[in-house]
Amino acid sequence: MKGGTERDRTVFGWCLYDWANSAFATTTVGAMLPVYFADAVVPKAGVRVPVLDVTTNATTLWGVTVGGSALIVALVAPTLGAIADFSARKKLFLTFFCCIGGLSATSMYVLRPGDVGLAMLLMAVGNIGFVGGNVFYDAFLPHLAEPDRLDAVSGRGYACGYAGGGLLFLINLLVVQYHEALGLGTAVRLSLCSAGLWWLGFGLVALHFMYEAPAVELLPRGVSTVAFGIQRTWQTFRKALRHRHLWMFLAAFMIYNDAIQTVLSMAAIYGKAELGFEMGTLLGCFLMIQIVAAPGALLFGWIAGRVGTKRTIMGSLLVWMGVAFYAYRMTQPSEFWILGGIVGLVLGGSQALSRSLYGAFIPKEASAEFYGFFSVFNKFSAVWGPLVFGIVRHYSGTSRLSILLTGVFFLIGLVLLGLVDEEKAAEARGVLQE
Repeated sequence: MKGGTERDRTVFGWCLYDWANSAFATTTVGAMLPVYFADAVVPKAGVRVPVLDVTTNATTLWGVTVGGSALIVALVAPTLGAIADFSARKKLFLTFFCCIGGLSATSMYVLRPGDVGLAMLLMAVGNIGFVGGNVFYDAFLPHLAEPDRLDAVSGRGYACGYAGGGLLFLINLLVVQYHEALGLGTAVRLSLCSAGLWWLGFGLVALHFMYEAPAVELLPRGVSTVAFGIQRTWQTFRKALRHRHLWMFLAAFMIYNDAIQTVLSMAAIYGKAELGFEMGTLLGCFLMIQIVAAPGALLFGWIAGRVGTKRTIMGSLLVWMGVAFYAYRMTQPSEFWILGGIVGLVLGGSQALSRSLYGAFIPKEASAEFYGFFSVFNKFSAVWGPLVFGIVRHYSGTSRLSILLTGVFFLIGLVLLGLVDEEKAAEARGVLQE
């Protein structure tokens, strides 16, 4: 990284990119597309899958699309990260994923009832752009600040993301709410298109400000880029296996992030199906979470600077445990609003600090490669929680036991994180870059 001015420009661009792509996470994935996909695109009778000779529903198709696209990125992310590191192409890869994701999201305007295959394709490509881009976006973090400033910078990024994503979601919520002149279908499709345009427009401006130092390593003669990336990934993986505290942190993160993702992905279904809350309550609370999460991320970054990153994350996990137990006994919409405010407060902080703590453990020269590994744990953690939630709901007949179980996941993650020695985990930083 160049001098202070260049770094400041890059930090600004880095935060602006979170402002840009968070629109896809909120408007497209979090609120608009799942409802439109289930209510309008997929026929009420379901869709027949010839290969499996079964008829399936919108929920299953949505889960397969989101999970499958994230899995594709998780499998290739470490190798792509290794290639980006030695060739200094993190910005190039980020630009590529931004473009394919943003264009796919923008194209969702064309979706009509019955366009099941097209909707799944656009969602898959959009999600690949979002998840894949975040691997290289996160990889910039260790280059943006010294270790003692990583928490603050990571928190700023999350805060900008929640602010940007929340602002566009508010605009789109108003468009859908007052849709009489447009028609509900057109209002939703315009909202989906706006998320792609927001992502592309602000994302390309952000990339203009981001600086990446030139490559200092040359590709060995006679070795292809892909082969070298795979070889380097395997060598780094073998080295990393010797550092127990680094892997213990990743295991803790996978378990407690699993619980966080379960709360986020199942909250609306829990509120609607189990508690019978109105859609206005659910969407309004979702918007409030985005608004509260922005200052929450900054607040937790400030707290981490005074009591330590690990302790602050552990404190947030105690709050998350309280959220799970509170949700177990919840019956009134007012309680759902209170719970949403608490979730918003700890959401950005727990995620931002986890990212920055990991950044303090890894070598800057291999940041994209290691955030590729981080992406694997991140995306796999988003699979098992909702799956366990559904299984427990199926056999118990109530989602209350499922939501209570997430509290156990938070507890296990808390215990594992408590066993992580930050100094020993950081020792891997010097060894892994050898």
